[in-house]
Amino acid sequence: MTQYTDRPPGASSHYNGTSGWVGWIAFAGLMMTMLGFFHIIQGLVALFNETYFLVPDSRLIVSVNYTTWGWIHLIAGLIVMFAGFGVLAGKVWARTIGVIVALVSAVLNVAFLGAYPIWSLIMIALDVVVIMALTVHGSDIKPVP
Repeated sequence: MTQYTDRPPGASSHYNGTSGWVGWIAFAGLMMTMLGFFHIIQGLVALFNETYFLVPDSRLIVSVNYTTWGWIHLIAGLIVMFAGFGVLAGKVWARTIGVIVALVSAVLNVAFLGAYPIWSLIMIALDVVVIMALTVHGSDIKPVP
């Protein structure tokens, strides 16, 4: 008679298994990587094609030119993408940075709402999901040795 357990073959009876939240944390890491990439794209568009946006830069919540916004989005995107890779590797510092940069990303997109509202709302929603996943069970993912 075969007995089925939740343990992998050869594991001791003290094996805890993996939490289902690891998937959410991996999702957060992937979303951070994707958000970083989106910020990079948004920054490059602002740097190279200022006429792409719906309103002139003088009507933004924070009145700066699109070149400045481009650099802000480009740098923020690189930081978010780097922290996303760290979250996927199970690094504690990356979870902390991930929550901070997702919060900053949401604030940046609130300021960018006038220029491109639907895109900014999607980015804010993804930032909220990342913050939730990293703060609820962020410690469930183990660092890669």
